[in-house]
Amino acid sequence: MAKPAGATCNLQCSYCYYLEKGTPYMDDTVLEAYIRNYIREQPSQQVDFVWQGGEATLRGIPFYKKALQLQKQYGNGKVITNSFQTNGTLLTDDWCRFFRENNFLVGISIDGPAEVHDPYRVNKGGKPTFKQVMRGLQLLLKYRVEFNTLTVVHDLNVQKPLEVYRFLKREGSEYMQFIPLVGKKEAVHPLEFGRFMTSIFDEWVKRDVGRYFVPVFDAALANEVGVPAGSCVFNDYCGQSIVIEHNGDVYACDHFVGPQYKIGNVLTGSLQEMMRSEKQQTFGVNKFRQLAAACGSCDVYKYCRGECPKNRQPDGLNYLCEGYRLFFRHIRPYLQFMANELAQRRSPANVMRYASTNFPPLN
Repeated sequence: MAKPAGATCNLQCSYCYYLEKGTPYMDDTVLEAYIRNYIREQPSQQVDFVWQGGEATLRGIPFYKKALQLQKQYGNGKVITNSFQTNGTLLTDDWCRFFRENNFLVGISIDGPAEVHDPYRVNKGGKPTFKQVMRGLQLLLKYRVEFNTLTVVHDLNVQKPLEVYRFLKREGSEYMQFIPLVGKKEAVHPLEFGRFMTSIFDEWVKRDVGRYFVPVFDAALANEVGVPAGSCVFNDYCGQSIVIEHNGDVYACDHFVGPQYKIGNVLTGSLQEMMRSEKQQTFGVNKFRQLAAACGSCDVYKYCRGECPKNRQPDGLNYLCEGYRLFFRHIRPYLQFMANELAQRRSPANVMRYASTNFPPLN
């Protein structure tokens, strides 16, 4: 993940965890070093670039055109993909044409309908942003840009799981990330988060398998069948998702950007060597080493894997434990059914028929 505009953002979301504001933008020297080194040192034939912030659109289209030129220059026959996270408020026809023409996958941050989005996602003047985000989303649809949604689950929208889920479906999102807010005054209560995800799963498993995708459901199924979850928070170890700051500094993770987690700089070091360094390897295995003793006997550790270390409490337990226990215990029978379907080389979407006989009818 790279931050071309640093932590700079045009919004002032009340729960944002980036404490510093107004950092400088990434310059062309850092950009070239990052792209050259990342492509050269990536062992696979596909190289995925992720542009985030702050607000990544603040860096301007010319910067990303330069990035594409450099990707082509240093590509060496590899397949290059680009993903872009935005709050959506600054999207224009020009931006969306650019995304479409260059096959960018765009993530747009939206917390649900206006009544649960607007209280916390405000601009620098404290004004609501829902209308601006929706205008940006409509432009993505107009230009047929592939997009997904990122929803922060907080103390307001957690009360309306189906309203949020159905709203996102109605507005064209087929891939929905739900990120629990922890450590802020607007934080979600663990059990309420568990109920939120359970309610969405109950509708999804009866109607939407294979049509709409929720990463936590996919990760849970992966852990049920014994393959990597595809999400660092639901794997035993982490440390594979480093972040490149605006000045080229490289840190262990986007949630651990501090002096003790700095592992190098793209202007002076090898990304591959940084990833293999003892410091980064220790960071990755500490996710497992620093688990609470209770995790060893927990019946849902198979699925949660201790979740993200940023949400750990002093005793080593995750703040969200209660919620994850409720959620994973509830969905386990359906995961087991889907795993069996996969083992028999049948579609896991068959779970919808199974679920219809194990749930009361939908309203």
